[in-house]
Amino acid sequence: MDALNLFGLFAVTAMLACYALEDHSHWFILGFAGACALGSAYGFLQGAWPFGLVEAVWASRRAAALE
Repeated sequence: MDALNLFGLFAVTAMLACYALEDHSHWFILGFAGACALGSAYGFLQGAWPFGLVEAVWASRRAAALE
């Protein structure tokens, strides 16, 4: 497993954990938005630009939910 795959594994694991805990604190919503941004970066880095684009939209929508 190379560094890019480990980065993707971390991003998706953080995304799932924060999503599951969103109801407990607004910090988990922020964590989910950040993890989506990491997932987006991973998608673009591995060449899966549709995945990167969808994750970027999720990151922006969840960040906007913090207001």
